[in-house]
Formats: sequence, C-alpha cells, structure tokens
Amino acid sequence: QVQLVESGGGLTQAGGSLRLSCVVSGDSMSTYGMGWFRQAPGKERESVADVTWSAGIPYYVDSVKGRFTISRDNVKNTVWLQMNSLKPDDTAVYYCAASHLGRATRVGSVDYWGKGTLVTVSS
Repeated sequence: QVQLVESGGGLTQAGGSLRLSCVVSGDSMSTYGMGWFRQAPGKERESVADVTWSAGIPYYVDSVKGRFTISRDNVKNTVWLQMNSLKPDDTAVYYCAASHLGRATRVGSVDYWGKGTLVTVSS
C-alpha cells in the first residue's frame, strides 16, 4: 500500500515562503512521476507542478513559474515544493500525487494521493 504524507503547510503573509514535503512509503518513488496539486474553496483541483520519474524534469503551471520549485530525492523517497513570493491566490489545500510510470499532471493520471496540507496566505 503506497502512502503519501504531506507536511509544511501553514499561514504566511503575502511575499512569504513555505516549503512543502511529501514522504512516500510502501514502494520506491523512483518509478513514479510526482506532482503537487492544489484545491481552493469552490474550485477544482489543479496541477501546480510535477517532476518526471525518468529524467526528473520539472514542469509548472504558468501562475507559479519563477516562484515555485519542485524537487525530488528518490533515495529519501521525498518530493518537495518550495514556494516563494506567495500570494493570497495561492491559498489552498495542497496535495501530493504519484503516477506510476507516468506524469502526475492530471487528476485522472494520479494513482495515489496524500491527504493534503493547508496553505493560507494573508494579504
């Protein structure tokens, strides 16, 4: 049973930074595309960033490019999302996601989800 556990969410002011972590257990992370999604109240879950399993190439949604950085360590079975220059619009529950031999970039392509961690950015 693969489990994903997020941590690092919290409350910060606009312009601040947070670093989210996601630890994977139950399988090696090396064959999983890993991603971060977010869901704001009343909105659909959206992909924020993902990193491929084969070459470790990162991808970002336009709204976070230049501010967020996704990284992974297959030895530690951990993926991170460094979030800088946070804005109130970034307020959401952030979910870690894993896609076996694929990309965790669409809700339909995700095999495993974490339970989420809340990020709140005040203005």
